Amino acid sequence: MSDLATIEVDTYYPHPPAKVWRALTEPELIAQWLMPGDFRLEVGHRYTMEGRATPSTGFSGLVQAEVLGFEPEKVLRIGWRDAADPDRVDWTLTWTLEPEGRGTRLFLLHEGFDPDDPLQRQAHTIMNGGWRTGVPAALEKLLASL
Repeated sequence: MSDLATIEVDTYYPHPPAKVWRALTEPELIAQWLMPGDFRLEVGHRYTMEGRATPSTGFSGLVQAEVLGFEPEKVLRIGWRDAADPDRVDWTLTWTLEPEGRGTRLFLLHEGFDPDDPLQRQAHTIMNGGWRTGVPAALEKLLASL
């Protein structure tokens, strides 16, 4: 359940955790379902991803990200900030993978929204929809092609 400070998404993929992990951690695959960037699976690695600017939320389109932690095929924690204004948002995305039958249950926890900031409330609304619909569909399409 989401509140105004977090987004929580639970999605089942009929693919093994190793395959889902690849999609979450290989730069050329990340670019196909999320955004292109120079990701490297190394704690402390900082990288930039380029998406589409969203003026209504103040988002520049460039994400300044950092690998905060990981446990292979289980957990990946990423810090996200807007590269144009890194002090305005400080979000953490935690992807958790759990084997389920022949597939994987993938949990996303997107934390750090400021419910008192109107632009962040708008970002929460937009990203909540994207994390629940567009992203899972794009990720499933990629996984089915691997």
